Amino acid sequence: MLDLPKNKSIILFDGVCNLCESSVQFVIKHDKEDRFRYVALQSDLGKKILDHIGINPKNIDSIVLYEPGVAYYYKSNAALQIAKRLGGFFHLGTVFRIIPTGLRNLLYDYVAANRYKWYGKKDNCLIPTAELKAKFLE
Repeated sequence: MLDLPKNKSIILFDGVCNLCESSVQFVIKHDKEDRFRYVALQSDLGKKILDHIGINPKNIDSIVLYEPGVAYYYKSNAALQIAKRLGGFFHLGTVFRIIPTGLRNLLYDYVAANRYKWYGKKDNCLIPTAELKAKFLE
């Protein structure tokens, strides 16, 4: 059994991707209700969560939103669920649900396949500041 915080949604992200790190920083900044916690896909906990929900880590190049005991989402569905939970103006992003998931994921996969080329890659996973450390799970 995984020991995860209660009543928090877990965002699993590519910890060496500059685009992914920027996206996490964006969510942190706009998460006024403190709904999310963050885990790098490459971390031991990230691998344990993926195993727990039945996703092979070798097949994932996506953000994953995991709601312990409830559901998980990945690719464009994860992004839309995150926008929905941020509320306010970001909730409007859910209008993209009218686009079929397969089509949304084609675009998502295209960006994911090119993210290192376009945005760069780090040698190590994101290391949060002391102020943000509590939001990142290890």
